[in-house]
Amino acid sequence: MKIYRYPSKTAEKKITSIVNRGVAFKKKDVSSVTRILEDVRKNGDRALIEYTNRFDAPGLTVALMKVSCREFDDAPKHVDRSFVRALNRAVSQIESFHQQQLDKSWINLKRPGTLLGQMVNPVDAAGIYVPGGKGGETPLVSSVLMGVIPAKIAGVKHVTMVTPPTQNGSVNPHLLVAAKKVGVDAVYKVGSAWAIAALAYGTETIPKVDVIVGPGNIYVTIAKKMVSGTVGIDMIAGPSEILIIADDTAIPEFTAADLLSQAEHDPLASAILVTDSMDTAKSVALAVNEQLKNLSRKEIAEQSLSRFGAIMVVSDVDAAIELSNQIAPEHLELQIRDPLTRAGQIRNAGAVFLGNYTPEPMGDYMAGPNHVLPTAGTARFSSALSVDTFVKKTSLIRYSRAAFEREAGDVIRLAEIEGLGAHANSVKIRLKRSQK
Repeated sequence: MKIYRYPSKTAEKKITSIVNRGVAFKKKDVSSVTRILEDVRKNGDRALIEYTNRFDAPGLTVALMKVSCREFDDAPKHVDRSFVRALNRAVSQIESFHQQQLDKSWINLKRPGTLLGQMVNPVDAAGIYVPGGKGGETPLVSSVLMGVIPAKIAGVKHVTMVTPPTQNGSVNPHLLVAAKKVGVDAVYKVGSAWAIAALAYGTETIPKVDVIVGPGNIYVTIAKKMVSGTVGIDMIAGPSEILIIADDTAIPEFTAADLLSQAEHDPLASAILVTDSMDTAKSVALAVNEQLKNLSRKEIAEQSLSRFGAIMVVSDVDAAIELSNQIAPEHLELQIRDPLTRAGQIRNAGAVFLGNYTPEPMGDYMAGPNHVLPTAGTARFSSALSVDTFVKKTSLIRYSRAAFEREAGDVIRLAEIEGLGAHANSVKIRLKRSQK
């Protein structure tokens, strides 16, 4: 990893190139997804099975598209005890965290003659997209947990999960065990943009939902963006990213490992170290090179670090935090003295990991907070997937006659200023009647 002194022209140019990599869509991909969405909208199951046969499972039929009770019952035979133990702990801790996010409906009667309030209700149906993970070889169990658990806690009546089938038309048993554990109502063997289309528009087999969440490839991301408005979505997620603020108390081997944990995701992933110690910068750079040698995804990590990795040496921790707030990273680690005392200075980050023994993967799998986080600088204005993603808030308003009369004149004046005569008349007609 290259070391830069910040601020400097070269450092600022590098930061700009990382921040601006964003989520770019090629015209041909947008055109392809547009055709897929329209095809599924018009032709339903027939289109779904054609895409699934062409790209995933040649022998799958519409009748086999929904995971059967027998498949669910058979799945536990193919997972080991250590997986079940880890799954149970993760589910318990993720549920506990998300329970704290529940909002309650409320009513306020403080203003004489008025009732004002807010009703909080879950959406009726949610769709959870779970990527295939190398054709089912690397099941993304955490995506099941992070999508389904907040939906269930919100009170969503029907939770549908979609995931690409393996070539033989099955779903990895680890995904099915996880899905059953968290209460998924139905799992369908479809993936990519056609799965998003099915959830957004509904087909003969797959019911339409109100909200779609979950990560995916570029086709999934484009499809979610296109159906947003027809349904709710969690976010338009870009490549993974991490920024680590470290001082001379950081352990270089830990810091290097955490940078690589994100770099291995994708050639477009970014990994940035910001430190006020040149010794730390040099030690981490050496540790990265050493650990790279043994990574199974070495080539991907090397590409990521070469294009979107950097070590920035700044004057002090305050400068490091200010730079981080400008970048607004998805994952921010504070490997510094007394990190909790600095947490209040963080304005823009998807999730903050405090201390040398809080690596980002703890948040991915086990800690409890959701790992579906804003990327590409969107942490400046958006938040992690949460219970709020699956609820709607409806206002309640009631006026007594006396309260109406007290405020009617002001409403009429504001409506007339805006040139909305019918609005004003809606109030005037009642005011005349009440004054008789």
